[in-house]
Parts: sequence; structure tokens; C-alpha cells
Amino acid sequence: MKSNVEKVSNLSRKLKVEVPAAAVSTAFQKIFNGIQKDVTIKGFRKGKAPLATIKSLYGDRVKQDVVQDLIQQHYVKALEEHKLEPISYPEFEFADPTENKDFSFSANFDVRPEINLKKYEGLEVEKEKYEFDAKKVDQVLENIRASRATFETVTEARAAKMGDIAVIDFEGFMGGAPLENGSGKNHHLELGAKQFIEGFEDGIVGMKAGESKTISLKFPDPYHSVDLAGKPVEFKVTLNEIKAKVLPELTDEFLKTLGGPSDLATLKKSIEEDLQQTEQKRIDDAFKNRLLKVLVKENPVEVPPSLMKEQKASLVEDFKKRMAEQGMGEGDFASYVEKWDGDFAKTAAEMIQSSFLVDAIAKKHDLFCKKEDLDAKFAEYAQQTNIEESRIREFYGRPEQASRLTYMITEEKVIAFLNKSVKIKEVPAGSLKEEQN
Repeated sequence: MKSNVEKVSNLSRKLKVEVPAAAVSTAFQKIFNGIQKDVTIKGFRKGKAPLATIKSLYGDRVKQDVVQDLIQQHYVKALEEHKLEPISYPEFEFADPTENKDFSFSANFDVRPEINLKKYEGLEVEKEKYEFDAKKVDQVLENIRASRATFETVTEARAAKMGDIAVIDFEGFMGGAPLENGSGKNHHLELGAKQFIEGFEDGIVGMKAGESKTISLKFPDPYHSVDLAGKPVEFKVTLNEIKAKVLPELTDEFLKTLGGPSDLATLKKSIEEDLQQTEQKRIDDAFKNRLLKVLVKENPVEVPPSLMKEQKASLVEDFKKRMAEQGMGEGDFASYVEKWDGDFAKTAAEMIQSSFLVDAIAKKHDLFCKKEDLDAKFAEYAQQTNIEESRIREFYGRPEQASRLTYMITEEKVIAFLNKSVKIKEVPAGSLKEEQN
């Protein structure tokens, strides 16, 4: 076997391999012999057909098997010979093999970049200062009341106001033509909930039951439907009925119906603890992401093109699923992706770079996920979810889930290591540098 490596770019390689005719003939012979043993050909007992007959009947069909056999054997040998570690799946190029001739193939792939850890201890990272707002407890209580609200028809001759439920008939028109999917009958609209485009609910405020009016507006720009963005629209609206929201009082009797604390003081304390925990997790997660970004900035890593393509595609696909759930169409999605292509690329690059750096730090300081780390995580998940640990272990026994979990644990250990020396600068919410850009 002969082989050589061509450096296509810093991280891209082309491995060329030439397999001698003798090895090619051996591969053909092995596959023909296998067919000879298994097939039954008219006029011959099973396994007794002449090899020449087998070759005439199956000559073209075995070529794919021969290629697979030859590449499996010699690709790995060539990698070892040149001390190459591909980081992407290879793209093979070859011509059909001939039994008594040399066989050549090439493999194109990316290799792992060289990681040069310059600065990863003592990093300076901003962190949002934790400041608890007691008003949020009151907001949760109001949300609880709103979730159990009842609605009563307003019988007095008053105008609709924010917070009311307006029962309306409406028709939308653009340039005098009906707006597709722009009409409704007896639609219950909560004024102030911002369910329609800006200005629609404001236009209903002040109307009385039985009154009709035309509301002239413009669709926002940008808008999830590109065809409507910034376009003028008219809505003919009739207010059929006004319903007023009636909120329950926070009495002990009402609190008992919620299935939690039965007195207001205990409920407030529980809400405050939950809010603090949620807020602290948000701040910690944001800090972790900021720390990884600083790590990438201080330790530049070249991104392999193949990984960049895969990661970016994964981000776009994930975004597409989320936007589809919110009603975004294919055309609108394509326009959005084109507009924010640079952001997708930047995020993908940072994710790949940080994973390389996490791996390098883990290797240098023996922070890779170990069996005892997995055992602890399984026990933690079992306690959090009340699912039997055996079932959790079974789920993470699958290769893809196992890989994600082991990397997550390794990343957690590296973050914990970095946190020992990180220089934190606490700043008020909203004044973080990236939020100002």
C-alpha cells in the first residue's frame, strides 16, 4: 500500500491511497468465494458452481463490496501511518475496481485544530448582580388570581377598557380586498394582552356594546409574514359584548383550592424562594455562557469547516422548529435566516471553539467525566424526577444520550475549575457589555 497526504487548508486534508493489484485480487477472491458457498445456480449443487460462472454472473455486483472491504482495511492503516485523527466523516472518491489492477481512492476530511491554551485561569468576567424585586411576588399572586378569574357581562352602559374581555366581530381589509385569515365572529379578546397587532386593542378601548367602527393600522416591520410587513390595513370591528374580569380574593378558603400553602404568608415565602432560585439559575447560566465566550476570546481556536457547517445547520434547524411552533411560514423563515446568517455563524463558531477548549482543559487537569460522576448524576436525576434510577441509566445507555451527558458533566467540572480563579465583576442588570452592543 502506498499513501500520501495533501494539505488542502490548515485543517483540511486529502489522503490518497493506492492498493496493490495483489490485495485487490484477494478481496475479489474472498467475496466470490463467499458467494460461491451460498448461492444455488441451476445445473449445479449448492456451493459447487465453478468460480468462472460466479464471476460472470456476479462480477459487477461485487464491486461495491470489494470497495468497502479495501477502504475499510487500508484507510485505517493510512491514518495510522500518517498519524492523522479525522474530526469529520470522510468523503471518499474512487473509481470501480478491476480484479487484477491497482485500486486507488482518496479521502477528504478535517482534522482537529491544535489547541494552544494561552489564558484560562484568572479570567475577568462580568456577572449580573443579584437584586431581588419584591414586586415580583405580588405579580405572581396577581397571576394566580388571573388564572382563576371569572368573567361577567357588563350590564351598565360603559365603554370598554383595558383588562376587559371584548367580544367582537371583525374583518380585515388591505387595499379594499379581504385580508386572508383576517376575520372572526364572537372573538373573545382580552384588551391589553397584545394578542393582535399594535393599535388594534387600543382602537377598541372606548367603544360601547353594539357600536361599530373602522380601525386603520399598519402591520409592524419586521413582521413574521414578510408580505404583510409595514403594509396598511383596515379592520371593521363590531363590539358585541363587554365582559369584566372578576379576580378572586386571596382568602384562606381560596388558597386551599390551589393545593399548596393554605395561608397567605406561607404562600408568599414559597413564591419568593422559587423566584430567587429561578433568578439565580438564570444569572448563573448567563454567567457560564459569558465565561465560555471570554475563554474563546482569550484562546483563539480555528474552526474546522465541516464542523462549522454541521453546527450551523443544527442551530438553524432548531430555530426552524421553534418558529414553526409559533406559526412562522417557510418563506418568512428563509428571509429571517438570510438576515441573521452572521449571528448563526458566530454562535456556531463559539460553541465549537468552547467545546475544544473545554476538552483541552479537561485533558490537562484530569477533569473528564468518570464513572463516579455518572453514578452521582443518575442518582441526582432520580431524586429530581422520582423516576427509578434503573430507567434513567437505561435511557443514557444509548450512545447519543450517553455522549451528551458525559460532555455535559465534563463541561460542568471544567466550569467549576475555572470558577476557582475567575475574577468576577458584578454589574447591575441591563448594563452588561454585550447587552449594550
